[in-house]
Amino acid sequence: MGHRVLIVEDSPTMRKLLVFALRRLEGAEIVECQDGMDGLRQLSGEPFDIALVDVDMPVMEGLELIRLIRNEDTLEQIPIVVITTEGASEDRKRALELGADEYLCKPIQANRVLEVVEGLLKVQ
Repeated sequence: MGHRVLIVEDSPTMRKLLVFALRRLEGAEIVECQDGMDGLRQLSGEPFDIALVDVDMPVMEGLELIRLIRNEDTLEQIPIVVITTEGASEDRKRALELGADEYLCKPIQANRVLEVVEGLLKVQ
């Protein structure tokens, strides 16, 4: 059974790394977006099983996207993993208060990303 994974990240290099890590999820369909507005558009289409969201992006930053997802009845159950360079505890606290499920600081390891995503998707 495949999972639909949304990656919302403005850095092409970081998107590549995330796609590389998540390709190991059996049958995963991975959709990439480069900003929060694009991510929101994707989320209004077919459902996703999980979203990986950067914080600092142009057009719409990640925390605003998380807030909008959590305020939308049809989206509020999607697990959200924040991937960011912002390591300060107040940034982490704010993201988790807005509804993020996990918070990973860059640089990230492919194995850690896969481990977190599999945990949230309850993949055996």
